[in-house]
Amino acid sequence: MKKTLVPDYIRNLKTYQAGKPIDEVAREKGLTRISKIASNENPLGPSPYAIKEMTQALWDLHRYPDMHAHKLKTALSELYKLKKENIILGNGSEGIMGYIARAFLAPGDEVLTSEHTFIGFYILARSAGAKLVKAPLTEDFRYNVKEIANRIHENTKVIYIANPNNPTGTYITKSEFDFLMKHVPDHVLVILDEAYFEFARERDDYPDSMDYRYDNVITLRTFSKAYGLSGVRVGYGFAHEDLISNLTKVKLPFEPNLIAQVGASGAINDHPHLERTVSKNEVEYKRLFDYLDKNGFSPIPSVTNFICIKTGSTEKSTWLFENLLNQGVIIRPLSSNEMPEFVRISIGTKEEMDHFYEAMDKIISEYNKI
Repeated sequence: MKKTLVPDYIRNLKTYQAGKPIDEVAREKGLTRISKIASNENPLGPSPYAIKEMTQALWDLHRYPDMHAHKLKTALSELYKLKKENIILGNGSEGIMGYIARAFLAPGDEVLTSEHTFIGFYILARSAGAKLVKAPLTEDFRYNVKEIANRIHENTKVIYIANPNNPTGTYITKSEFDFLMKHVPDHVLVILDEAYFEFARERDDYPDSMDYRYDNVITLRTFSKAYGLSGVRVGYGFAHEDLISNLTKVKLPFEPNLIAQVGASGAINDHPHLERTVSKNEVEYKRLFDYLDKNGFSPIPSVTNFICIKTGSTEKSTWLFENLLNQGVIIRPLSSNEMPEFVRISIGTKEEMDHFYEAMDKIISEYNKI
């Protein structure tokens, strides 16, 4: 057999597709009023505390960041009542997923997850040469824990659960999580991706992973969403210290960078900014859900800062995306998420959402004819 430089499992990967940048739309369309509601970012921006810390740190850019991130880990350990040995940091939660793939996955290992979940994890698992096994969602677009449990066997190495799920915005409940964990062997690693935790935490039946202590579970959270620090890339993970110590062995030594560390340290102490983010999201979520429901889109109920709707076809998804884009409104078509008949709409400021409603009102009658 002829040897090749690039393994087939890398050559066959599809590149991650991010939401369309504002500057790119401005150049292409010649528009000045642009509302990006595609990437689940915090429309209020970062905390002023974070900006102050990052601005002051610019004078230290000639220095390497603290490899052990003492300040940020201390803040996280105090907030969540954990030891620093239980914490790992990375370039966003995806960075930590990359460490997991590097430390625990080898070609041929099986990774179990769901259909229609975070596409970035699919890419990371496949990049390690792992076999991706996907259970179907339920009819109401939620993780089907019974179907996942049925697919666990001796070759299963990792189970990935996005809770809440991206891009559907749904979540598994405490009883569902308890059911699943009864079927997970000790040698199988469970990744709980809680990137949207801050938006879901007040739900009575939401299984906050800090209420559990499993040696084979790692929780991933991020400063990219509710904390508004997408641009500097900083995520964190909680797990048993043995799991963390092994991940640390494969971690690049100076991640996150200096600016990310100090920005996150500032953000974590600005509780009013976080609460304002969540409360404003609730107001605009209701307005968006009601608008979509009134206009016949059957939005999927979400506990996040976005709503997913089913258009019914790739053609309608593409048409909606392009015609909104022509008016300066950026939403997210989900073909790269293997959901071409859906689109996702992030929740922005009141002004951004008003722009969306104005643009939709202009095209909705034509859309309904497709």
